Parts: sequence; C-alpha cells; structure tokens
Amino acid sequence: MALNIADLYEHAADLFPDRIAVACGDRTVTFAELDERSNRLAHHLAGHGVGAGMHIGLYVRNSIEAMEALLATYKLRAVAINVNYRYVENELRYVFTDADVVALIHDEQFAPLVANVLPEVAPMRCVVSIGAGYEDLLAVQSPERNFEPRSNDDLYILYTGGTTGKPKGVMWRHEDVWRVLGGGIDFISGEPMEDEWSQSKRGVETGGMVRMCIAPLIHGNAQWGALMALFAGDTVVLVPQFDPHEVWRSIERHGVNVVVLIGDAMARPIIEAFIEGSYDASSLWAVSSSASLFSPSVKEQYIEHLPSIMLTESIGSSETGFTGIGFVTAETKDDGPRVNPGPNTIVIDDDNRPVGPGVIGRMARGGHVPIGYYKDPEKTRALLVEVDGKRYSVPGDFARIEEDGRMTLLGRGNTCVNTGGEKVFPEEVEGALKSHPAVLDAIVIGLPDERLGQRVAALVQPRPEHTVELSELEAHVRTQVAGYKVPRTVWVVDEISRTVSGKADYGWAKRYAEERAAA
Repeated sequence: MALNIADLYEHAADLFPDRIAVACGDRTVTFAELDERSNRLAHHLAGHGVGAGMHIGLYVRNSIEAMEALLATYKLRAVAINVNYRYVENELRYVFTDADVVALIHDEQFAPLVANVLPEVAPMRCVVSIGAGYEDLLAVQSPERNFEPRSNDDLYILYTGGTTGKPKGVMWRHEDVWRVLGGGIDFISGEPMEDEWSQSKRGVETGGMVRMCIAPLIHGNAQWGALMALFAGDTVVLVPQFDPHEVWRSIERHGVNVVVLIGDAMARPIIEAFIEGSYDASSLWAVSSSASLFSPSVKEQYIEHLPSIMLTESIGSSETGFTGIGFVTAETKDDGPRVNPGPNTIVIDDDNRPVGPGVIGRMARGGHVPIGYYKDPEKTRALLVEVDGKRYSVPGDFARIEEDGRMTLLGRGNTCVNTGGEKVFPEEVEGALKSHPAVLDAIVIGLPDERLGQRVAALVQPRPEHTVELSELEAHVRTQVAGYKVPRTVWVVDEISRTVSGKADYGWAKRYAEERAAA
C-alpha cells in the first residue's frame, strides 16, 4: 500500500476533482486545482535539484499557497521543515542550520529577514517567495503528476515549538505519522484503516464536510487537521490570521461543520466573540481542541452558549501523535483535565513498568512511534523506551489512570513545580486562575525558594476593563485547588505571551519573572 502523504491526497483529488479543497479568506481552490498547482511548484523545485530526502523550509502563514507548498514537498519525496513565522534572525539561523534546509519557500513579507540570514547559513538550492512573480513561476511549469514512486518509509519531520528550550525535529515514517495523526487509525476504536483508499472512499459516502483549522499550518494540530480532512475529500477552511470575529464570519460564509483549535487561547476569544456578536452557528457540529485542554470555565461557556455542538478535547504531541480524547458534557465539564486513553496509551513508572489506577507516572504510547529526534541520538534514547518487549514513545508528560479507566493529565515534567516535596502541575492551577471572572489568561511557573526548593508563581492577564484584586484572587483559587498549589507570587501583566499555536510560553514567563518585581 502507498501510505504516503502525497499519494493519500492524490487519491482524494482523483475522486473529488471539482470539490472545494481549501478556502482561505476570499479565495478557494478545488482538489484538481490544488493538485495541479502543487505539481507545478514541485517541478520548479525539482528543476533546481531538490529531490528525495532533501529538506525544504516552509516559512509561511496560513494560505492556499502554504498548503500547496506542503503537498509539493511530499510529491518530491522531500521533507517539509515547519518554520515559525514569529522567529527573528537568530532563531531562523538556528532552524535553517539544525534542520539542514537546502531550499526555502517563504511569504514575501519575510523577504528582508530571509535576505539577512541566508548569507550566514549553508547555500540554498532554491528560494521561492510567495508574492509578486509567484504565479508566473508556476505558469511555466508542468501540471503533470509525473513523479517517481513514493514509499511508506519517506521521512516526515515536525519541529517542536521550543516553549521550554530550543526547537527540535521529530522524525516519523509517513505511514506511522499517518496512523497516529492523519486518520490511519480510528481514534475511538483503535481499528486501522484497511487500505490507502479507505479515507477517500468515506468521503464519497459522507459527501464531504467543511473543517476549519484555526492554528497555523506550521503546527501539527492544523497541519494534520488539514491533511486528514483532505485525505477524506473534506473542505479545509484556513484562517490567514487569528481574529475571533473573522472566525465566525468564515464559519457563516463557508458553512463550517467542525472547528479544530488549540485550547483556551483560541477557544475563549472565539466563544466570547460569539456571545458579543450575532452569528449564525447552525452549520457547526463540533469544536475540537488538541494539544491543549480546555479549562473548566471555558467548557462552561461553550455548554451554555452552544449547547447543541459536540465539544471534544484530545491530547497528543509531536512525539506520540494522538493519545486520548475527552467528550465534554454538562456532567463532565468539572472533571478537570481527564480523557479516555487512546489505542496503545499507558502510564509507566521510572523503571518503565506499567502502573495501575491512582499512581502518577509518565504517559507512553506504543504501536506506531517516531524514529526519534533529528541529529540528537541522546534525546532519542530518552524518548523511546521498551515496555514489556514493545517500543513506546515517552515525551515526558505526567498522567494518572483513574478507577473508571479515564486518564488525568498532569502536564509536562519539565514545567512541573516541586514545592516542599509536593508536585504541582501548572495546567491545573492555570485553570483555577482562569475561572476567576476578572482573569482572561494565566501562566504558572516555579521559582527558586530557599525553604521550599520552589514556590508556585503566576503571571495573570486581566480581562479588558477589569482589575485583579490579588487577595480576592487568592481566596478564589483556594476554593479550586489545595493550599500548596496556590501561587505565592503573582505578576499582573498586560498580555500573556503564547506561542503562535496558542501554547503557554514558559520560557517567556520565567524571563519576565526574573526581570521584574512581583505584584
């Protein structure tokens, strides 16, 4: 079977040539048009010597061109390297060098940064600017799909966001990453797809849905939300730049059925824009978060104002793919960060042995696992472990299996705060802070403490035209979590810094805390 990203897309393009594949802003392209444009771009790259196994940097915001660049790369059996469009020159140099990028596709607006960085990195075979001249570049290339056969073993790399350290590339085989992120295994039942045509055939039966991916395509959440939709013949709606009111206008304009986003940073502004405005949500069936869970207060807002939609939160990472899903209802909204573990997901102790209910350990996923980290054998050895004779990926997330079989998420170990011997996981305390009516956003970190080793600290962003009274906030949080988890030090900030995908930027938070006196 050709379980390759490019092949899986082409199967859908052959079945649904006239369906809308991608909508972004006021533009749309059909499956046939997207396929042809990707072929032309792939031929241009090939003409400059770019081929199988070579790394192509994608330094782009969400657009139809970004989607065709991704597909063109895989059509050549090359490897797409996601480059965060917020990076400054120093970060660009690091990624271009660490990832061994030999070609670059970038938005025209980033041309000045690119021009400054290119002389200081290895020579590029090809640099494509998406802007003036881009359409002329495509027009002279062949639209034919005459590329060499591809393999299930072709390499896929996803660079992590680097929220607690420098970004690193996670390597996967195409088949394996498709199985864990692209719909190659049913996320609920664990049953694998029978063959390479199964997803596109389902698109014939369903008639095609409309799925909106809100996060940037440089993040795995949006990248795989979009690819999985395209494999099934669904229409993908992209948001060029996050604006909660524009999200609702796009939902109305395109009749969006499913919204895929990342946690509170996106979900809260969207639901509050819905409450403020007068929008038609009748086409919307589901809102799904992955890579970050909803806080209880956000769940409450969605249940109250969009009671007819299905609200789900799934967990996973660049190193594991999908590991669990939770269905949010009025009965489960206060359960905390708790999901149903996915196929091959277990919790293990420090000796790599499975643990039973009630025991905190490290979450591990078996079955289809990554190859490891690019150019980092030491981190790869720490990531991939053997449990009862089987290989598992263990990225460092702590969890606990409950008596009812569900799994409580406790956060990444490198952000855990150890205060007086007690472990405090930031996500739980952040949820408690954000449940206060005056708080819009919050990040929790650990600070050095002579007596406790570390003390819990928080950075809090008030809602517009609200004031956070610290004594009132402390009293509120004490009703939500145990006393040792309550922040001892608090900064009230104008804005919480998050990554482009909406994840908490703990590195920024620690730098902020080191440079300023606390409130």
